[in-house]
Amino acid sequence: MASGGSAIRGSRVGAGPMGEQDRGYHADRVAISYWDALGNETIRYFSAVLPDEEIPLTIDSPQSGLPAGRDKENPPSVAKLEPYKTHLAYVKERRTEEEAEQLLQEALEQLRVRRGKVVAN
Repeated sequence: MASGGSAIRGSRVGAGPMGEQDRGYHADRVAISYWDALGNETIRYFSAVLPDEEIPLTIDSPQSGLPAGRDKENPPSVAKLEPYKTHLAYVKERRTEEEAEQLLQEALEQLRVRRGKVVAN
């Protein structure tokens, strides 16, 4: 059995010759290096016409998940993570003990009135 070779075998339909001249204009870009606290380097590419203030100073390192900055000698430190707060913890931040006691007494009084145990004033 003779194998009839196909010129397009193994290539995508519509694929043209390789090279930038056939694929359009390649925009100028700059490479910015970022380092995390473990010394991992991550390179990000940005448009060369992008103003410096729009290029981020820190990113999240894909290798470690730590924050990474542009200064290799002084990478950003890990921000202290706030522990999960319960609803009660947030309420305690907004109310003093006296306010909490007053609100509790008012709620108990309303409950007793609804249940008919106390006559409303």
